[in-house]
Amino acid sequence: MNNHKTRGITETTAAQDRIFMQRAYELAQQAETMDEIPVGAVIVSGGKIIAEGFNQSICSHDPSAHAEMVAIRQAGKVINNYRMLDCTLYVTLEPCAMCAGLLVHSRIKRLVYASDDKKTGAAGSVFNLVACEQLNHQLEVTSGVMQAECSELLSAFFKRRRAEKKAEKKKKLK
Repeated sequence: MNNHKTRGITETTAAQDRIFMQRAYELAQQAETMDEIPVGAVIVSGGKIIAEGFNQSICSHDPSAHAEMVAIRQAGKVINNYRMLDCTLYVTLEPCAMCAGLLVHSRIKRLVYASDDKKTGAAGSVFNLVACEQLNHQLEVTSGVMQAECSELLSAFFKRRRAEKKAEKKKKLK
């Protein structure tokens, strides 16, 4: 049954999680073609994708244009509400504090993410904002769906970026 890190996930739910995460992965690949950090997100309600997003911070000069933020803004317009009570967010990388806060405020019911973010993750890796009992809403969280594929995409992206910066530095020294 995949490598879900949540109890009580049925085979059907695991299969659906993989389908929706595959779409988030495709959006992450789209972000990479724009030289953005490859993170993609989809929001699902009633078994259907109602919104999608990918990182656009660099091209839009907007530090808040993370995949989750873009998808939630779109979902709000689709459902004509700022609360997403019965929605699930699928994202290829664990949300940061900004996005985790947004998930709490928008009342997303469930978060499914692929890769842990050991530097800025706010859904359990660094701290756990989405399950904080002091806040007025907590999310169900499933992690590890398509973890290998999504981690590899991110690793390859940053490896390429480091090589490009190194080559640029060498070029300047000449």
